[in-house]
Amino acid sequence: MLRILAALVLCVGMLASAQNYRGLALYTPYPAQSVATGETVTLPITIKGFGLNPQVVQVRVAEAASGWKASLLGSGRVVSAVYVLPEGEQSLTLRLEPPSGVKSGTYRFRLVAEGQNTRAELPISLTVGQVLPRRLSLETDLPVLKGPPSASFRYRVTLKNESDQDLLVNLEADAPKGFQVSFTPSIGSQEVTSLPVKAGESKDLDVAVSLPQDVEAKPYAVTLRALAGETKAELVVNLDVTGTPQLSLSTPEGRLSGRAYAGQENPVKLVVKNTGSAPAEGVSLSSSEPSGWEVKFDPEKIDKIAPGQESQVTARIKPSPRAVAGDYMVTLRASAGSASASADYRVTVQTSTLWGLVGIVLVALAVVVVGFAVSRYGRR
Repeated sequence: MLRILAALVLCVGMLASAQNYRGLALYTPYPAQSVATGETVTLPITIKGFGLNPQVVQVRVAEAASGWKASLLGSGRVVSAVYVLPEGEQSLTLRLEPPSGVKSGTYRFRLVAEGQNTRAELPISLTVGQVLPRRLSLETDLPVLKGPPSASFRYRVTLKNESDQDLLVNLEADAPKGFQVSFTPSIGSQEVTSLPVKAGESKDLDVAVSLPQDVEAKPYAVTLRALAGETKAELVVNLDVTGTPQLSLSTPEGRLSGRAYAGQENPVKLVVKNTGSAPAEGVSLSSSEPSGWEVKFDPEKIDKIAPGQESQVTARIKPSPRAVAGDYMVTLRASAGSASASADYRVTVQTSTLWGLVGIVLVALAVVVVGFAVSRYGRR
């Protein structure tokens, strides 16, 4: 308990000391770091006043490594002083250019800021030649997606530059034939094939994989790749394609019209084909026909049609006995779950030859009767 109280008292004292501090602060987030050989370094510099009146603060590079060129920039111009308001701060950029042929080693610099009766210093050291090797990584939380070929297979992928150098990264993919892969930044809508990634930076990408409609239902793998020179990272994403049946309905010749006689059954050959990527099971046949007509199927149901296969069916169409001569439409359908197909079959109804003979006989009888009547009663 006493230790806890002592720690609390120490923290309170440190906070009080910080609040009572008066003077200048001169700092940069990383005053000691490693850089590549020949690299020009830019460091953000901040000057902040604590408890001071408004004043001009002189700032300079008091010490620079031999052969190096050091410049202090404000808004893109070389500056030697800044104006600091009470509790305010100013930002500068320190630009350090190495000499030609600089060797590996540690090089030291020192900045000084001087105001009214106050002063601050900032030592800086750069170690040349000790940098991280170029390294990229690709990661995703959901590497396996499942769905039919028409589904949207989208992966959220994180690309990270794990080196201390800015890189221009090219994006590519190895996918099965017919697959289309696209990369889109998560904050944009434009597809990209390359993008710049700063040192230590991560970028989220939306990777979309489009499949051909006739793809076989089975698992697939797509390899995503990020490259920057000889540096590369790979990520394998998986697609579990479940497949869907798709039906088509027609006649063997593709002709969807025929002739029929009223009251007589007329057989029509049909072909039911599965053009999808999964078996069509329990395919049933149905129809919509004019009133008084009959349509029967042989068989009425098909147990299974494999992808790319077909089955033949006979539709027995019987027009109404009272149907007059003319064209009629019969809609034929095949369905299996969510898959379905339909075809409009045009039937031209013709009158029977027998009825034509009956008509001729009746006309002949009428002529005979009229002739007999004229010959018998016409003389009166």
